[in-house]
Amino acid sequence: MFTVDRATIDSTGAFVVGELERMDQTLNMPLVSVKWTRDMPLRSDISIADEVSSFTNTDFSSVGGPNPMGKNWMGKKGTATPGPELDIVPTRNNLTPWATEVSWTVLELASAQKLGRPIDVQKYEAMKLKWNMDTDEQVYIGDSGLGVAGMLNLPDITPLAAAAAWTATTDPDVILQDINLLLTDVWMRSGYAVCPAKIGLAPELFGLLTIKKVSSAGNISVLEYVKVNSIAFQENGEPLEIVSIKWASKRGAGGSHRIVAYTQDEKYIRFPMVPLLNTPLEYRSMQQLTVYYGKLGQVEAPYSNTISYLDVPAS
Repeated sequence: MFTVDRATIDSTGAFVVGELERMDQTLNMPLVSVKWTRDMPLRSDISIADEVSSFTNTDFSSVGGPNPMGKNWMGKKGTATPGPELDIVPTRNNLTPWATEVSWTVLELASAQKLGRPIDVQKYEAMKLKWNMDTDEQVYIGDSGLGVAGMLNLPDITPLAAAAAWTATTDPDVILQDINLLLTDVWMRSGYAVCPAKIGLAPELFGLLTIKKVSSAGNISVLEYVKVNSIAFQENGEPLEIVSIKWASKRGAGGSHRIVAYTQDEKYIRFPMVPLLNTPLEYRSMQQLTVYYGKLGQVEAPYSNTISYLDVPAS
């Protein structure tokens, strides 16, 4: 006669641990907001061989005219013919190399492939995420270690200041007035040549404009109201584009939220960079590796008078 204990009885007919487990093969990477491709034009003439990105600004002047008002009138027998003079000022910025090594052993690769999650693909996705995160930061706020600025802290631009914080009780026309103040600043400083077509603002302000209604009797948000009632719509013929930028949160003076107004065109603002390249796959003993590399510059604003900031106190 055999004696069977309770543990043996309980385990009778049991499956091996993991036999009924269904593994989701999706690669769930960290959640990161990366928006630089949406907001910043790229400079199109940069190559990996370049070490400096430069551009020039040219001022025109005309001398020799007899009219003190500046017009180039000339008498019938005049001999002093006015002509233009050029003042060309270059701006040079370094292109900084960026690189990371992606490697794995042959044993790691075999094990990962058996599970259906190739380690080479996972490490490539991790590298690409890091590239985009670094580029995102470089575009919006630059790099303090390199001493370069980004789109939200260009040194040539003096921020405007809103009179008060935007809250749920703020009159929508006050918000519109603040935004028009920002747009008008650019319009005037550019000699009325350019009225910004886009603004980027902190998520806190963007959320407020989205959920706040113009009036209790209507269903139009302040966001939509501003798009079609700003001077940008009247001047450019298109609704003002409004987007959220996480880097603008408390980026202004005294911890205020920053709003940037600009025109998204390579002529006015752009970012020089060399997209990712990689070396051929190498074998070192049991290890396989490749190096991904590129170059990141700093935001260029050949016409800094087409960009403006407005700092709104945080509520």
